[in-house]
Amino acid sequence: MDVGGDFLENGHREQPHSALIFVGTGCSSAVPNAMCLIKPSDPPCKVCFQSLSTPPESNPNYRCNTSLLIDYSPSAGEHKYILIDVGKTFREQVLRWFTFHKIPQVDSIILTHEHADAVLGLDDIRSVQPFSPVNDIEPTPIFLNQHAMESLKVKFPYLLQRKLKAGEEVRRVAQLEWKIIENDSKKPFVASGLEITPFPVMHGEDYICLGFLFGKNSKVAYISDISRFIEDTELCDLSSGISKSAGQQLDLLILDTLYKNGSHNTHFCFPQSLEAIKRLQPKRAFLIGMTHEFDHHKDNEFLRDWSKREGIPVQLAHDGLRIPIHL
Repeated sequence: MDVGGDFLENGHREQPHSALIFVGTGCSSAVPNAMCLIKPSDPPCKVCFQSLSTPPESNPNYRCNTSLLIDYSPSAGEHKYILIDVGKTFREQVLRWFTFHKIPQVDSIILTHEHADAVLGLDDIRSVQPFSPVNDIEPTPIFLNQHAMESLKVKFPYLLQRKLKAGEEVRRVAQLEWKIIENDSKKPFVASGLEITPFPVMHGEDYICLGFLFGKNSKVAYISDISRFIEDTELCDLSSGISKSAGQQLDLLILDTLYKNGSHNTHFCFPQSLEAIKRLQPKRAFLIGMTHEFDHHKDNEFLRDWSKREGIPVQLAHDGLRIPIHL
């Protein structure tokens, strides 16, 4: 399993209190791909069969839906847990990685968009909230844009209802406090004490998804679903946090890459991801959102050579990877 380095503003390596935990690094269909197992190709897909037969904790090719947990420690002994996206595999991620990393709760939730691989685990948020038979617990703040809000009103009407109608039974469901992110990338919001700036990217030419920029001591950009940068995002107001050529260099870029070859209409693939990294020049980058085309070990060998040649350390992330970082 890969071990991430520490990211500190002064360049020294030590153990900061905060960390980023990749609780999911796969595409919407996750890895292994079910079709590879129920209708094997000839020869069979090595990545998917290995993923099925090898325990996930020792197999970086086993990938749940893309999701990042920010373990934010503003002061010694204090931890706030901020979760970006809650996809179809959320319960599995809790069982595998919350238990492994001893994560006791989720303090805030942030959504990039309202597609299934980002939101369909919201019902299971109740599993990381205190038990109450009458739902009298403090709701978890959830930050999302208005488009996602309208979609979730249809997908999860019972998660938005605050008061029971006459005659309705109390049913234990996740308690959420919905907070709308304004459609203005200049306006940061604060989730559990951490200031986060949203910025729009294209996820297909008919759809806008959110990326997020956070961290004062170490600048991190998280972009899970992108097919194209919007010029304002890359070059203008947010350039001080995204592009080295236009401003301050990112300490860490976490970036979408779906397929190993070619292109896709709604996602970056490997060639586009590497080209974006060369253009933005972060100090370090991790790739997420991979299909079963990627073999973690083999493709990270390629990336080691690429990193030496380009002078930017880049590697595929994997589920369960924890990166200490000074936020």
